[in-house]
Amino acid sequence: MKLRKELWFGFTLMAIIIAAAMGMVVSVDTMTNGHYGLLMLSLVVVAIMLGFPTAFTLMGMGMLFAFFAYHSGGQTTGGAMKQTLDLMVQRAFAVMSNDVLISIPLFVFMGYLVERANLIEKLFRSLHLALARVPGSLAVATLVTCAVFATATGIVGAVVTLMGLLALPQMLRGGYDVRVSAGAITAGGCLGILIPPSVLLIVYGATAGVSVVQLYAGAFFPGIMLAGLYILYVIILAKIKPALMPPLTAAQRFVPLPKPLQSAGASGEGRALPWLLGALKGKRNQAVSTGFLLKQLIIALLPLILFAAVSLWSYQTVTRVAPADDFSELQQMGAGSATESEGTGGLQPPPSEEGSGLQEPPSSGGLQEPPAAAADSASGAALETPPATASDAASPVATPPAAATAAAAGDAASTTKPAPQGYWIGLAVGAVAMLAYYSLLSFNRLEVFKMLLSSFFPLLVLIIAVLGSIVFGLATPTEAAAVGALGGFLLAGAYRQLNFTVVKESVFLTAKTSAMVCWLFVGSAIFSAAFALLGGQELVENWVLGMNLTKTQFLVLSQVIIFVLGWPLEWTEIIVIFMPIFIPLLDNFGVDPLFFGLLVALNLQTAFLSPPVAMAAFYLKGVAPKHVTLNQIFAGMLPFMGIQVIAIILLYQFPAIGLWLPQVLYK
Repeated sequence: MKLRKELWFGFTLMAIIIAAAMGMVVSVDTMTNGHYGLLMLSLVVVAIMLGFPTAFTLMGMGMLFAFFAYHSGGQTTGGAMKQTLDLMVQRAFAVMSNDVLISIPLFVFMGYLVERANLIEKLFRSLHLALARVPGSLAVATLVTCAVFATATGIVGAVVTLMGLLALPQMLRGGYDVRVSAGAITAGGCLGILIPPSVLLIVYGATAGVSVVQLYAGAFFPGIMLAGLYILYVIILAKIKPALMPPLTAAQRFVPLPKPLQSAGASGEGRALPWLLGALKGKRNQAVSTGFLLKQLIIALLPLILFAAVSLWSYQTVTRVAPADDFSELQQMGAGSATESEGTGGLQPPPSEEGSGLQEPPSSGGLQEPPAAAADSASGAALETPPATASDAASPVATPPAAATAAAAGDAASTTKPAPQGYWIGLAVGAVAMLAYYSLLSFNRLEVFKMLLSSFFPLLVLIIAVLGSIVFGLATPTEAAAVGALGGFLLAGAYRQLNFTVVKESVFLTAKTSAMVCWLFVGSAIFSAAFALLGGQELVENWVLGMNLTKTQFLVLSQVIIFVLGWPLEWTEIIVIFMPIFIPLLDNFGVDPLFFGLLVALNLQTAFLSPPVAMAAFYLKGVAPKHVTLNQIFAGMLPFMGIQVIAIILLYQFPAIGLWLPQVLYK
């Protein structure tokens, strides 16, 4: 039997891991618990590569080696078994009580509902017509569609499979190179694990103890940057080698007009806005109802209406003056005691028998002077009586109400301020853009805009509602996920795809995916506890610190290890197995766990594109024509893997790409 190249690669990698483990066993004089921990780690990786279920492999190995750790520490067999079972129950309960994980099934459910709303076909059609004049327009439209749809669903397999059914045949019919087509589909479909709302970021946040909200804010711009690099590469390649991606023909760019417009004499290249305005007051609307023309006119004016609304809202925002804090009611301690004692409010003096007010001692009728100063006191040239002092103190206390009234009048008069120069510059630029838009708006472009209005903008609103509520602190990830699931219901219902079968399939797939993730967390928790009990974490930490690495060298080493692990393992296994090993090392090198998570999320894009476990390639191969081979798909993915490495370097050199938004919003 002849083995395929991918199998040879996998077996070779397993042989290297086994050889390294055996070399460690032979090279040490005494096997400590830490060495057994590293042996457990290597056995887990080999078992997963052989095809054993990841979650149950982690749990089985973790419980076996945890029992060994307890038993080798002087425990009896029964005591070690009891502690091992207690550890398993405690770790499972900790996973069940983690409220962050509740958002996973809700986001997955939203993704499956949006996927079954059949939006992707309309989205791809409208985008490739809107980008018809861009070099490599079909590949660019594929990448944009994948980015938008992957953001709305977060399900890599679904996006790659649907785009393989929809975009790959059109690209092949258009003369596109097989490798470029396959690379664009697989790389674009993997953006869903980076651009929020991403399940990967939730899993990393729960594993590393990092705020999921900050991870979402931090991953937004790196995700856009990576998608932009993909699009830039495709456009440059189409410019340099147009034979790989021929431009669209006139038939492929054709957009049919509605029959009422055709009967009224509208042409595809004619300017839409003047024609519609003229048709409303001229004779051209005799064959077309006024309601239809008004509807077309309102659709054409939607960008202008949106621009006007945003301009007015921005003007009110930039000219509004925040009300000053009013401290007029605050008084110095003791300043108002005399006045308050005479009024009805405040602290009252104790009641007396003869009348109200503070009573003098019974021995005399007033405050007595010392005997030596009795004569001076009689003339009234020395100390005044307490009532006189109280009346004098009352006058400064009465001034704050007047000052408060004046301050309130000044605040009322200064509730607005002139708009800054930047606002008027932005308004002028927007007005020029609107003029340019309507001068170029033909009926063909109007029909493309209507297609975008029914496919692209609903998804955009859903994404903004979910991400905006999370990033701006209006809702927790779990609450936003619930809103997203409701939005998925509404989208499926709006496109007449909501029925019992769709809901049943979505619930079943959601339960299956959520159970897989939760069992992975339980297995990872047990495995990490066993690894720590055996001292494996301490051994790894001492080994890394003994290398005297700088911060840059540590980051390069960790990212290279994750990059290599992405070849045989999936991202879930890398996160739940190896992140608990890397995270404790970050404090020693002064690395922010948030920044490290963004680097890992970018790096794990390669886990879907790198053979032999390149799941995106197998998803695409399952729906591709027979003449498309796996080797062609792998060859098409390699340039995009190189772009991912460039994106990691850019993020490291310019950390503000990922850290600016979280710092602005939350610090």
